[in-house]
Amino acid sequence: MPDTPPVTLQDVRDAAARIRGVAHRTPVLRSRTLDERVGAEVFLKCENLQRIGAFKFRGAYNAVSRLPAEQLAKGVAAYSSGNHAQAVALAARELGTTAVIVMPEDTPRAKLEATAGYGAEIVTYDRYTGDRVAIGEALAAERGLALVPPYEHPHVIAGQGTAALELIEEVGELDALVVPVGGGGLIAGSATAAKGLLPGIRVVGVEPEAGDDTKRSLEAGHRVSVPVPRTIADGQAADIPGELTFSVNRRLVDDISLVSDDQIRDAMRFAFERLKTVVEPSGASGLAALLAGRVAPLPRRIGVVLSGGNVGAERFAEIIAG
Repeated sequence: MPDTPPVTLQDVRDAAARIRGVAHRTPVLRSRTLDERVGAEVFLKCENLQRIGAFKFRGAYNAVSRLPAEQLAKGVAAYSSGNHAQAVALAARELGTTAVIVMPEDTPRAKLEATAGYGAEIVTYDRYTGDRVAIGEALAAERGLALVPPYEHPHVIAGQGTAALELIEEVGELDALVVPVGGGGLIAGSATAAKGLLPGIRVVGVEPEAGDDTKRSLEAGHRVSVPVPRTIADGQAADIPGELTFSVNRRLVDDISLVSDDQIRDAMRFAFERLKTVVEPSGASGLAALLAGRVAPLPRRIGVVLSGGNVGAERFAEIIAG
């Protein structure tokens, strides 16, 4: 008898009902220039236009909103390189509770300021020497807070999957779905939704070349750790896939493509100049894979998740300048 999956299509649908009217139903962007350049019909799901500027609000709100009232009264905690931090902070504010967020010292300033702006208390650590999970767990235990991890939670994964659910509901059948991969929550939820609706769809994850832990793990058949990636895609700087997310992705993800920092820069520039939209490096990696010809064989109709747009003007200009 097969194991029961930790997240199902029904879980994603339940999450969609829970976040309706709170999270944005983000637009799907089309571009004739992009279609001609790629040689396919491309549908861009603009999670850079989600609340807090990234898909993470979906999963955070779904998870925090399910906490019992007595726990909400005590508050929540999270650890994050930035987007999940903002998402939990805003979800906490929306639900009338408080949040304490553990963040790397080198988190882009725009993400630190935004997280604080939503009312969260920030505790910083060194991402190259500190263990954010241990720090977050200790903090939550000490203060009696509910820890909301960035991807290792079925309610978070189900919430993230609502982006793919909305995309397919809007545009219909797709041959492939291309999704950025960090800890694996977005692609786990997206693959659950996509393959639940379209069993024949191909799900392709995209990682930065410096952080290919999920690709290596899928090839090995078990989780593989890599050195903490040094890449402009800070939201994808994971060194090992999540245990829960990997259990989903090893079943549902068909392939992982790798992109260089330069290819990510090119995608950010293309999105800005030709699509008139701003995406952060992690948010651009799926588009980068498509523009660089890293998705093969090329499907006819492709959905791509632009996962986030949280990059300050100075940092954006610095990255584009290369």
